[in-house]
Amino acid sequence: MPPSVSTSRRRYDLIAVDLDGTLLDPSGNVGESCAEAIQRAMAEGVRVVVCTGRGYNECSHITRRIGHREPVVVAGGAMIADAHSGRTIHRFAMDPALVRRLVDSMTSHGHAALVLKDITGVRDSGLHDGHDYLVVSPRGHDAIDPVSRWWFKEHNIAIRVVPTLDHDDHPDHTVRVGICGTKRRTAPAADALRHSFAHDVMFHHFGAVVPGTHGSSDDERILILEAFDRQVNKWAAVRWLAQRQNIPEARICAIGNDINDIDMLRHAGLGIAMGNAIPEAAAVAKVHTLDNTSGGVAHAIDRVLSGEW
Repeated sequence: MPPSVSTSRRRYDLIAVDLDGTLLDPSGNVGESCAEAIQRAMAEGVRVVVCTGRGYNECSHITRRIGHREPVVVAGGAMIADAHSGRTIHRFAMDPALVRRLVDSMTSHGHAALVLKDITGVRDSGLHDGHDYLVVSPRGHDAIDPVSRWWFKEHNIAIRVVPTLDHDDHPDHTVRVGICGTKRRTAPAADALRHSFAHDVMFHHFGAVVPGTHGSSDDERILILEAFDRQVNKWAAVRWLAQRQNIPEARICAIGNDINDIDMLRHAGLGIAMGNAIPEAAAVAKVHTLDNTSGGVAHAIDRVLSGEW
């Protein structure tokens, strides 16, 4: 176990950690060394905050695995949830009129629009038992791409499929709108959305978490296209939490690898890029750790706790 430094000498009070491609190895598991490093950090009084593009119900099994205690930044920063109950602490909701325009554009390209909801708000409305996703398509279930079908089943995600957004009983609870499919199929929709909504939303277009896709041609890579309220990113959510815990931004450390980690890697007091980070994420980080097959998160946390970083 590496030596630690006293709290008075420690440079960072909060470590924000991404999941896919960062804490999780390529098989979607948390390595023992990484779980132990997180436990050491928490034992020394460091607040470890998971920051993920997944919704709460898509990552709660992971936060339980590492004994996570802090609020969880989910949906790419669009929501902050209680780690134990899953109840929403804060959400950055999307304007319903903007959501309608986005959904119309996505469905016009033949995609099922995946409208992520604040599920605790949906349940509290009393209108339904609650669902994570409202799936909008005139073709119903047939329009849902195979990867999304697999993801919903794998994580036991509640969905409600409707032909149009007119069936959305709680429009104020939308935090993200997206599609999933091959690069070839999603590219036209992505181009159209960027052209029409460039000044209205935050976009992410990146690789999906899909098993068994190694060796696929570039056009057949599975991508996710996501649109959020313009102010949404992981850093905005981390900063919201830090302000309420009286933690200066300079005392925040962030670890990540992908496009939705760039803002927190750039603005945190210490941005740490994984060895497997995309070039854009690696370029804005101050230091670099090992990749996610080699315990990169543990390597980084040990250096933060020792005072080396």
